[in-house]
Amino acid sequence: MSNELAAVAYLVAAVLFILGLKRLGSPATARNGNRLASIGMLVAVVVALVDQGILDYVWVAVGLVVGAAIGAILARRVEMTGMPELVAVFNGLGGGASALVAASSFLGGDPDGVVTLLTLSLSVLIGGVTFTGSLVAYGKLAGRIPGRPVNFPGQVVFDGLLGMVAIGSVAWFTATGDDIGLWVLAGVALVLGLTRVLPIGGGDMPVVIAFLNSLSGIAASMAGFALESAVLIIAGALVGASGLILTMIMVKAMNRTLIGVLAGGFGDGDGGGSGPIGDKPVRQGTAEDLGVVLAYAQSVVVVPGYGLAVAQAQHALRDLANELADRGVDVRYAIHPVAGRMPGHMNVLLAEADVPYDQLYDLEDINPDLPRTDVALVVGANDVVNPAAREDASSPIYGMPILDVDYATTTIVIKRSLSPGFAGIDNPLFYEDGTYMFFADAKAALEDLSREVKEA
Repeated sequence: MSNELAAVAYLVAAVLFILGLKRLGSPATARNGNRLASIGMLVAVVVALVDQGILDYVWVAVGLVVGAAIGAILARRVEMTGMPELVAVFNGLGGGASALVAASSFLGGDPDGVVTLLTLSLSVLIGGVTFTGSLVAYGKLAGRIPGRPVNFPGQVVFDGLLGMVAIGSVAWFTATGDDIGLWVLAGVALVLGLTRVLPIGGGDMPVVIAFLNSLSGIAASMAGFALESAVLIIAGALVGASGLILTMIMVKAMNRTLIGVLAGGFGDGDGGGSGPIGDKPVRQGTAEDLGVVLAYAQSVVVVPGYGLAVAQAQHALRDLANELADRGVDVRYAIHPVAGRMPGHMNVLLAEADVPYDQLYDLEDINPDLPRTDVALVVGANDVVNPAAREDASSPIYGMPILDVDYATTTIVIKRSLSPGFAGIDNPLFYEDGTYMFFADAKAALEDLSREVKEA
C-alpha cells in the first residue's frame, strides 16, 4: 500500500471517529454514531496491519473473523446488568493493549529521542494502571471483590512511594533507554492500578469507569506519539478528552471532586446488600391501589435505577408506560447522570426496551416539572432521589443534585426492602406522607401494575 493511500485511509478513519463521537452525544443518534466509529476503527486497524507489513492478509482476515465472533457473542450473551462489568473490561484491555504496543515497539526496535522514550514510558505507565484498575472495577461491579472501600494500614504512604518510584522510572527510562527501567515501570504501574482502585467504594464505580476510559485513551495517544501514528494519536485523544469530560460531568452530578473520588472511602459500595436502616413506619401500597393511582393520573414521571437493571424489568416498564399512554397519561422518564453502575446505564437500558428517546429527560430539565407531576414512580433508585442531599447538611451526600420526586403529588417507590443504596445511608423519602412503598421485585411489581392499570 502506498504512503499516499494509507494517509488518505487514516484521514477517513479519523473523520469517522469524530463524526461517530459527535453522534454519540444524543440517544437518538447514538447507534449510528457507534456504527460510524466502528467502521473507522476497522479501516484504521486493517490499513495499519497491511501498511506496516505486520501480518499477511491471511492473518489479518483470521484476526478480524475471531475478533468479530467474540464481539458478536458478547453482544448477544451479556445481559444489561453485566454491561458495566463489560465496559470495565474493555477499558482494561484498551489500556493493556496500548502498554503492550508501546513496550513492544521499544523491545522490537530501536527507538531513540527523548520525546519518543518519554511518550513510550507514559503509555506503559498509564496503560498498566488502567489495566489492573479496570480489573478491580470489574471485580467490584461483579461482586467478586467487596464493593466497600478496601484499605490497608499505611496505604497512603505506600501509594505515595509507588508514585515516586513511577516518576523516577519514567525519568530513568527516558534518560537512559534502559530495559530495566521499562520493566520496573510496568510492574509499578500494575501494582498502582490495584492499590488506587481498591479503596474506592462501589458507589463511585460509574465515575471510576469513565475516568479509566479516559486513561485508556491517553495511553493510546501516548503510544501513537511513540509510533508516530497520527490516527492512533487522534483516536486516543478523542477517547481521553471525551472520557474526562464525562468524568467531570459525573463528579459534578455527585457534588464530589475527582480527587475526592480517587481518594476512596465513600459509601459501603454494596448497593443495599445490608439490611434496613430505618425503623420508622412506612406506608405500603398494593398493586391494586397503586394501579388505580397510576391509571387516573394525568402525568407520571418514571425514575429508573440499578434495581431496574438487576430485575431485567425494562420491558415490563415499557409495557406499563404503554398502558398508561393508552389512557392518555403523559409519561416521561427522569435520568440522573449517575443512576446505575456506568455512565449512561439507564439510557442504554431503556433504549433496549425501545423507549422513545424524546421521553427521556435529564435532571435539570425534569426537576422544574416535578412539583406539577401527579405521580413520580421510582423503580430501583435510591441515593439519586434522597432528600437528605438537599436538606441534611450532615449527610455524606449533602449538596448532590437529586431528582426532586418528593415534590410530586404522590411518589411510588418500587424496592425490595428499605436497605440503603451505595452511599450506605437511610432515605427519608421512604417515610414521607406522600410516599407509597411497593416492596417487590421490580419486574413482578411492574407487571402487576400493568395488569391493574389495564383493568382500572
